[in-house]
Amino acid sequence: MGFLSFLRTNWLFLLAGFILTLTSSYGQTFFISLFAGGIMTDFALTDGQWGGIYTVGTLASAGTMVWAGTLVDRFRVRVIGTVVFAGLAAACFFMAAVPNALLLIPAIFFLRLFGQGMSSHLAVVSMARWFVAGRGKALAVASMGFSVGQAVLPIVFVALLATMDWRALWVVAGGIVLVTIPLVGLLLRQERTPQSLATDEQAAGMHDRHWTRLDVMRHPLFWLMVPALLGPPAWGTALWFQQVHLSEVKDWSLAAFVALFPLYTLISIGSNFGTGWAIDRFGTARIVPFYMLPFALSFVVIAFAPGIGAAAIGMAILGVGQGLQSTLPGAFWAEFYGTRHIGAIKAAAAAIMVFGSAIGPGVSGVLIDYGIDFPAQMIGYAIFFALAAALATLGISRAAPSLPAP
Repeated sequence: MGFLSFLRTNWLFLLAGFILTLTSSYGQTFFISLFAGGIMTDFALTDGQWGGIYTVGTLASAGTMVWAGTLVDRFRVRVIGTVVFAGLAAACFFMAAVPNALLLIPAIFFLRLFGQGMSSHLAVVSMARWFVAGRGKALAVASMGFSVGQAVLPIVFVALLATMDWRALWVVAGGIVLVTIPLVGLLLRQERTPQSLATDEQAAGMHDRHWTRLDVMRHPLFWLMVPALLGPPAWGTALWFQQVHLSEVKDWSLAAFVALFPLYTLISIGSNFGTGWAIDRFGTARIVPFYMLPFALSFVVIAFAPGIGAAAIGMAILGVGQGLQSTLPGAFWAEFYGTRHIGAIKAAAAAIMVFGSAIGPGVSGVLIDYGIDFPAQMIGYAIFFALAAALATLGISRAAPSLPAP
């Protein structure tokens, strides 16, 4: 099926996936970190203290995801999506009213759980389960919501910060989330559900079987993939979280750095679709060994960037990595371990990724407090990405021969 025919046939489901990923933005680090200056000023927090609060709240959401993510295997997406969006809207309103630094922890917990955690999880699991031959295309289209959110929301909300208090903007965000609830329900009136899928419509994984989460966690490939799962959310999150600090150290204005986001988004969208095409054409096994490398290279470029022009090159390279990150992991779990238990499997992977997004701000914030600025840290993070690529390659080379014949 051609791409345009694919879009016409499946646009309801694809648009629902896009809205789920776009709405996850309000619980993503790139959005929350826009308000870091106001939050740290109002509550008299250092970089390390704010990073620690963020880490604790995010770690708690990672632990909760292990259980909450399995609900996708048992209930309709539109039912869970309504609950998730209602929770995310409430979290935005709570963030707007939070009275002290201690209560920032539950505010971050709910934003991360319902935003980055469950909204993203619902989108990726749904696309991976509902589509087989077109799985790469479906994930690419749905994941555009991440890219659009990163391109549009920072510019809009940074501009609004010039005239509005940061708390008022969280009320705006909560209101936007509420508006999306009936829209997703309308798109998924005729939802394909886990219960409605016949056994022969589900795709098996290695050794032509459907792996349970426990089986997956006993398999060596899972553990060899853990550094690759941790890397982008940990150190990519640290980059977004420390964007105010990075701009100050580099003597760039925050507005100039944020203005690079559309370029980053355009490249990531192109990478999304390129990755989706490659997944459907070649499978994930041939792509996984390379997908850490753009992250490593981009971090080196940004770390040594003398000006905003060089930073633009680094952000463009990072966009390639983000396109891979948005599309590849969801297809990887379905291809190697099957789709019958994909919700539970992806929940374990999502918990690891959310855990990574928790440690990134905490580690980077403490290092900044100890005098190691973020550009200096980025070299170490680039080395981490390179090592993660090597381990993933080792795991793939051993496991790929066990995949069922295409």
